[in-house]
Amino acid sequence: MTASSIDAYQEVTPKEYNRRIWAWTMYDWANSAFATTILAAVLPVYFSQVAGATLPSATVATTYWSTGLSLSLLIIALLSPILGTISDIMRGKKRFLAIFAGIGIVSTALLVLVSTGDWILASILGVIGRIGFNGANTFYDALLPHVARKEDQDRVSARGYAMGYLGGGLLLAVNVVMIQLLPGTWGPRLSFLSVAIWWAVFTIPLLRAVPEPHAATAKLEEGVSIITASFKRLRDTLRDIQHYRELFKFLLAFLIYNDGIGTIIGVAAIYGAELGFGTVELILALLLVQFVGIPYSLIFGRLPSQGNKRRPIYLAFVLFNLVALPLVGVLGARYLPASVSGAQPAPFPNTATAMGEGIYAAPSPAIQYQGNWQTIDVSAQQLGSKQGATLLSTAEIQARADFAYNGQKLKVTYSLGPDHGIWAVLVDGQPLIDADTGQPITINGYNATVRYEVSTILDAGTPGEHMLSLVNSDQRDDASQGNLLTIQSLEVLPGVRQSNLGIIIGLIVAVEIVGLLLAFLLGSALFSGLAEKLDTKRSILVALTIYGIVAIWGFFLNSVVEFWFLAWMVAVVQGGSQALSRSLYAAMSPASKSGEFFGMFGIMEKFSAIIGPLLFAAAGVIFGSSRPAVLSLILLFLIGGYLLTRVNVAEGKRVAELEDLEAA
Repeated sequence: MTASSIDAYQEVTPKEYNRRIWAWTMYDWANSAFATTILAAVLPVYFSQVAGATLPSATVATTYWSTGLSLSLLIIALLSPILGTISDIMRGKKRFLAIFAGIGIVSTALLVLVSTGDWILASILGVIGRIGFNGANTFYDALLPHVARKEDQDRVSARGYAMGYLGGGLLLAVNVVMIQLLPGTWGPRLSFLSVAIWWAVFTIPLLRAVPEPHAATAKLEEGVSIITASFKRLRDTLRDIQHYRELFKFLLAFLIYNDGIGTIIGVAAIYGAELGFGTVELILALLLVQFVGIPYSLIFGRLPSQGNKRRPIYLAFVLFNLVALPLVGVLGARYLPASVSGAQPAPFPNTATAMGEGIYAAPSPAIQYQGNWQTIDVSAQQLGSKQGATLLSTAEIQARADFAYNGQKLKVTYSLGPDHGIWAVLVDGQPLIDADTGQPITINGYNATVRYEVSTILDAGTPGEHMLSLVNSDQRDDASQGNLLTIQSLEVLPGVRQSNLGIIIGLIVAVEIVGLLLAFLLGSALFSGLAEKLDTKRSILVALTIYGIVAIWGFFLNSVVEFWFLAWMVAVVQGGSQALSRSLYAAMSPASKSGEFFGMFGIMEKFSAIIGPLLFAAAGVIFGSSRPAVLSLILLFLIGGYLLTRVNVAEGKRVAELEDLEAA
């Protein structure tokens, strides 16, 4: 045992050891609220629709948001290894964690001030918040080898991920309710504040219970500053990369396969929306992954545990899911009624009196309107395109527009402006009523600045032939500010998928019950030998095999029942694969240099957010569909998995232990 890890758990009671582990895992509970509410669910939408409402288009807002995300990742990627090395030398892992967490907490709390048009403030606070979040994570991960014994690190790392799923999911559920119930923008704004409070309160256990590890260097050379010493040590590590050959081989494998994992997580909702799945179905599926990931993270954390008598049962249950989830999901899509499975309805055709599925750009003979049309040269900056300009043909409607269509949902794309009015929406001559508010739906075209490519989806309620009418209903005194609506296009959308989530969830639960019974009855008899061969590396390879099947299945799926079964399959491996990767890296890293090496680990985590999205985007552009893009991710799992098989874990651990002995 090394000098830097002795202080963490030697000569402490089992009660104190477990208390420190609990306190460490609570930080995952604390900061996962930022990941779910700020990074994933609420702030991106709020930035586009509210903070960026004065920007020329939603595309511009998305571009600014993505730029801020990239900037924050670049900054923390550059800082992580340097600060990690400093924390090793000056005994400061907890101190740096507290500083970065404090930066993230304060900036997140200040998001409550962001209102309509405050996109600059939101961008600045978002960048600072992500720097705090990612920076604190570097030092949090670096504490793992000082908190848990080597034989416990897989289990403890997995418990941290499970706590993160639970904590982040619970607060996200509360925030969704707040957004639904509170008026105006107060729901999301108070959600941001709740994340800051949650993060701050549940960071306290770690700061109080986990001891600060000893410094790796007891004394600096005379006349050498800590910054100089840190850069020298980091330079020496990179120069002696051959000495840490197995560790860096693992880092390369992790960079590639974690890229695939991150991409699947990032594009799941967008891919589901592209296939026409409803918003409720998508949100509930994401929450499903969040909560279902809790027990499976714990299961994967115990797969490599030598001496655990239940390992064959855990392995049998995981392998059962590997086979049963795709099989039952595909059979359900094939044999269940379309009203239950959520299969794609047949396309709406053109009729003699109405237009079927498709996009009808203005001006179109299918759109009857009073007014004129013009072609506008819109700059790349206004629309957020990379180069050149876009010509938008718009119908400038001054009193009324009518469009006969065959379908159910219709997407209206228009622009906003200071001279645009408020328009009543009629379907078949009657006001279209909002199902949530019970009030007639209107299109408010007014905005202080011009904004292009705004869209609204209107639902006629039932499929068939309908007449959409947009009528000028502006009642403001200054009529000159409200006599215009510019339509860019009307799109008759594919038929609405019908599904029965109760039956789908019941089917999943039935599959899991059968799997548990078979695992308990047959697991020990059939899988004891295989379970004994499982170590951390092989357990990660099992997870990557499942991810490969997810990528293949994602290419073919076309029903809600398959999407939910696929989401459950992702939940089986998502937390476990990442938790075991973290613990394997900790086992192969010198504990005396945990800050430095986890700083490098942080770099790989950040850069792993680049390759996968680029591969996904390139495949989407080449093939014109996200289906081949999803399938292309299997390359990342195959290459990353192959590289992982080439890692000599025993040699990597030997080098780390030798390094710690020399540092003692």
